[in-house]
Amino acid sequence: MAGRAARRGLTALLLAAGLGACGVTAPRVPLENYTASEIFERAEFELNRGKEDQAAFYFGEVERLYPYSELAKRALIMQAFSFHRDTDYENSRAAAQRYIDFYPADEDAAYAQYLLALSYYDQIDEVGRDQGLTFQALQALRVVIERYPDSEYAQSAILKFDLAFDHLAGKEMEVGRFYMRRAHYAAAIKRFRVVVEDFQTTSHTPEALHRLVEAYLSLGLAEEAQAAGAILGHNYQSSEWYQDSYALLTGQGLEPRALGNNWLSQIYRQVLRGEWL
Repeated sequence: MAGRAARRGLTALLLAAGLGACGVTAPRVPLENYTASEIFERAEFELNRGKEDQAAFYFGEVERLYPYSELAKRALIMQAFSFHRDTDYENSRAAAQRYIDFYPADEDAAYAQYLLALSYYDQIDEVGRDQGLTFQALQALRVVIERYPDSEYAQSAILKFDLAFDHLAGKEMEVGRFYMRRAHYAAAIKRFRVVVEDFQTTSHTPEALHRLVEAYLSLGLAEEAQAAGAILGHNYQSSEWYQDSYALLTGQGLEPRALGNNWLSQIYRQVLRGEWL
């Protein structure tokens, strides 16, 4: 075994010298002169030394030169991985999609779908940016969860889905706060309503309800403000947002209470009290 390992190490070194550490697109010896295993080993060598772009190149050459070999399949998923590590998300996504198209029933298809989802997810950084990538990440993560529920990637996909979902709610909150600061209360209410109705499982819901209390009180709509306070008190009574809302309401002689037939009162009666009308 030791002799085999030594020979393999020597082969890798000779291959590295033959293919050339620099100028991977113009190797000294044509790649056609090397076996699929030798090129694959060179790709692994580049990956291990942090040259992900060169690794992706060599993994791609395995697929190009030996398209029907078992190593071609492995090389394609490794190329997707290498591109992702190089933050070349577009090419990573393309390679992962090719793998899914060519090998939909393979055991690594779940990982390919997960990599595809990550190519979107890992670009979600700032709440203030366009959220198109977040929607695409959610869609791709949902595929992992629904198509590969028993895979080792399903749980991670669920966690990332929840975080991406929370991210979208954060965008709505940011825009709502922007309108609040400028006293555009009707526009702010629309954003906070989206959070309460469509993103109610996220961490932003308590603040959204409190902001609704603020906005409705500013417009003189006491029943809506009280209903928002009632929902907040029912679900998040120990939160600072409820304490602030309670102070605002009682400061105007009001109390958290579902009155009238506005949309918040309907949520309170139907969802929280189970009084379906």
